[in-house]
Amino acid sequence: QVQLVESGGGLVQPGGSLRLSCAASGSIVSINVMGWYRQAPGKQRELVATVTSGNTNYADSVKGRFTISRDNAKNAVYLQMNSLKPEDTAVYYCNADVTLSTYYHTQYRYWGQGILVTVSE
Repeated sequence: QVQLVESGGGLVQPGGSLRLSCAASGSIVSINVMGWYRQAPGKQRELVATVTSGNTNYADSVKGRFTISRDNAKNAVYLQMNSLKPEDTAVYYCNADVTLSTYYHTQYRYWGQGILVTVSE
C-alpha cells in the first residue's frame, strides 16, 4: 500500500513564506508525476503545481511565487510558497502517480490526507 504524508502547513502572515513537504512510501517501483493541489472552503480542488523528471507546471495564480521540487531518492515532493496571500488559504493535497510493478506499467494516483495552510494577520 502506498501512502503520502504531508507536513509543513500552518499559519503564516500575508507576504510570508511556508514550505510544504510530502513523502511517499510503500511498494513503489517509480513515480512519474508528483504534485500539489488545494481546496479552499466552498471551492473545487484545483491544481497548484506538478513536477516530472524534467518539467514543472504551475497554476497562473501561483506562478512566480511558488516553487515545486522533488527528491527522487526520498520519493518526496516539496512546495516552497513565497509572498503568500490570504487567497492561498486552503487545504493542500499532495499527489503522486505511481507505478507498482516492473512488469505491468499501470500508474495509480495516490493522495495525501491534506494539510491546512492559513494566510492571515
